[in-house]
Amino acid sequence: MKSKYLSIILLWVGFSEAFAQKAKQADLGYRSAKILKVGGLDFKDLNKNGKLDKYEDWRLPNEERIKDLISQMTLEEKIGFMIISTTRLAGDNSFQAGAARAEISSGFNEEDLMQPINMFTRKPLPVPMMSAAGTTKGITNFHLRHFILRANTNARTMAEWSNNLQALCENSRLGIPAIVASNPRNHITVDAAIGLSVGTTAFSRWPGELGMAAMRDLKLTREFAEIAAKEWSSVGLRKGYMYMADLATEPRWQRIEGTFGEDADLASNMIREIVLGFQGTKLNKNSVAMTTKHFPGGGPQVGGQDSHFDWGKYAHYPGGMFDYHVKPFIAAIKAGTSAIMPYYSAPKDKNMEEVGFSYNKAIIQDLLRKKLGFKGIINSDTGPIDMMPWGVEKLTIVQRYQKALDAGVDIFSGGADPALLLETVKTGLVSEARINESVTRLLREKFELGLFENPFVDAEIAVKTVGNAEFQKKADVAFRKSIVLLRNEGQLLPLKQKKKVYFETYYERGGPPGGQAPNPVSVNIPKENKWNIEFVSSKEEADVILVWLIPTGGGLFSSQGKPIDLSLSKNKINVSHINELVNAKPTIVVVNYTNPWVIDEIDKGSAKTILATFGTTQDALLDIVTGKFNPTGKMPFSTPVSQKAAEENKSDVPGFMEANYALFKFGDGLNYK
Repeated sequence: MKSKYLSIILLWVGFSEAFAQKAKQADLGYRSAKILKVGGLDFKDLNKNGKLDKYEDWRLPNEERIKDLISQMTLEEKIGFMIISTTRLAGDNSFQAGAARAEISSGFNEEDLMQPINMFTRKPLPVPMMSAAGTTKGITNFHLRHFILRANTNARTMAEWSNNLQALCENSRLGIPAIVASNPRNHITVDAAIGLSVGTTAFSRWPGELGMAAMRDLKLTREFAEIAAKEWSSVGLRKGYMYMADLATEPRWQRIEGTFGEDADLASNMIREIVLGFQGTKLNKNSVAMTTKHFPGGGPQVGGQDSHFDWGKYAHYPGGMFDYHVKPFIAAIKAGTSAIMPYYSAPKDKNMEEVGFSYNKAIIQDLLRKKLGFKGIINSDTGPIDMMPWGVEKLTIVQRYQKALDAGVDIFSGGADPALLLETVKTGLVSEARINESVTRLLREKFELGLFENPFVDAEIAVKTVGNAEFQKKADVAFRKSIVLLRNEGQLLPLKQKKKVYFETYYERGGPPGGQAPNPVSVNIPKENKWNIEFVSSKEEADVILVWLIPTGGGLFSSQGKPIDLSLSKNKINVSHINELVNAKPTIVVVNYTNPWVIDEIDKGSAKTILATFGTTQDALLDIVTGKFNPTGKMPFSTPVSQKAAEENKSDVPGFMEANYALFKFGDGLNYK
């Protein structure tokens, strides 16, 4: 019997060796690494020891490679691996207040960025924090391998910088590659503040996230994500700090622009298509790994205030709809999202510990891990340890790390110096075994993305890929599909040919509310007239007025904690001017919605033709109003009939479920019949 089993074993060994000999050569990218030849195949000698280690052997299962690499990592290397911080290119002054504008290049910024003030509470920090490390120091001394790129520059510069970064990592003791993340880079957005969105970039331009939801086109949503993934990966961006699965149920919340609206089912469908489009059905060498945020849903904020700030630290659930907000995250988990980011908020709920969600064991361990079965990475939002420690303010920094690790956080965003996280382990507050759990998850993502085989990109391919014309054609269709026709009394639309049109955009970028900025009005006369209407330079000459309002509360990070008013006059629109237009001639009022604005100041029976946009182009809007494109968009949220209705709504309940709430309901949208 022994000889029979021995024969089977020998047969299996022979088969395995034959399989290894026939294994298809992996595509290797390297700069300084020596190549090892084993069985006619090439491998990178990442740790420079002259032999093939398991973690260097791309034929082996990832779990075996991870185990081997962890056994070779020092505690300091593991701790550095659990920090994700801003990284800056040469000339990139992200987060550096008052810095002179400089030309960004593909070199490294070697300056440490020290931050003495909490940028959100505007109060001095107990100890200045390092929010970005000089690049070489970060890689070699701090062992950092996770970075957030904030810079807005061209494709070639990003690709060349990414290659420089990976070459530096390859030259380190173990040759562990970096992974570079970014906030969204493909959307037209009003609030493109650092940490929210990069705004208009070299990448293909698409509607804002609300506009993507307004399209109601899941196939095009998937195509968007697949296109964006090609652009991102071509420049070396392999991780997205996105997208928001939060629901826009509190109309005053200052981050609604980045959501897919108020309906949990629509948001779930959007998140599913986004994750599958960026990642594929599983992570692979072409994927961009997603970080779905902000668990368990950042929408139901008290008074609409945001938990970046101490005056907005609480989430609440007056309508008892906590589970409704978790629903889109379930869709993300089923689609395989690589990471999930908890929000800063502390829940005002007697059934939950009143601490920020990154510290909340019931939320991360009991709900997210155990009940929902999420096995991926838990990535803290930026700064809960140093700047937004809601509910744990009295704990020391090392005690905060201990509590967050106990809750289940795997990687900490915000600071660049791992010293205090290292101290948390060295003083025995957290075991190295617990650290190994997180490092395992973080390494798994890197191995699945193929970064150990080839983290390098081709700058020439990047230039041809990013923002190319074929991609933009798809996005241009999305712009048109995202526009919603809300009212068309008297059938003014579509505009008849030869009409004389006065087209005005009203957007006040700065200054006090009420239209007091030097020149918030732009009169639009397109250079190329493709619409068979005549554009005129004054309302007096016009048959029809087209006015496009872009209200803004000033941006999330300008918040002062005052009560939030959604009325147009409180959001940089001079309603007297708009009413003058509306009452002068037949007027098409277009409102760009980043929040569910209250438009009752102009809607007094005279505004008979109203459209909604959510980040689109002038050409797309003109195609809609002239009938070149029949509107198909549907509202992604309900808009309150008054400010009073907005204040009285239950923050966790979508507007379409609220009685006597909506002027325009979720799903509203007309077309030309």
